[in-house]
Amino acid sequence: QVQLVESGGGLVQAGESLRLSCVASGRATSTYNMGWFRQAPGKEREFVAGISWIGITLYADSVKGRSTISRDNAKNTVYLQMNSLKPGDTTVYYCAADLRRGVGVSTNTAVYDQWGQGTQVTVSS
Repeated sequence: QVQLVESGGGLVQAGESLRLSCVASGRATSTYNMGWFRQAPGKEREFVAGISWIGITLYADSVKGRSTISRDNAKNTVYLQMNSLKPGDTTVYYCAADLRRGVGVSTNTAVYDQWGQGTQVTVSS
């Protein structure tokens, strides 16, 4: 089992930046693909960004060019740096681990086995 804990959310103004962190415990995640998702009330959870175990990244069009996902395997931590935040980015962000091995980053929530509790991001206009 892998436990994931997100942090770094908060209230910012449009145009500002946030860096979300996801710390894993219980098992090293260096060989797993990791993803960030977000879910607004009444909507399905959607893919934001993912990083493979070898560092290949994938982004949703909605955040491409404004966000950077990275990982520090020594700290068992995955980051999501979000710049030029917009009010539309307001929602809860979740970190997830895909425990399969030898596959590329997936945008499908169904393949991610472990999830954090989420961190709220609020962007005011």
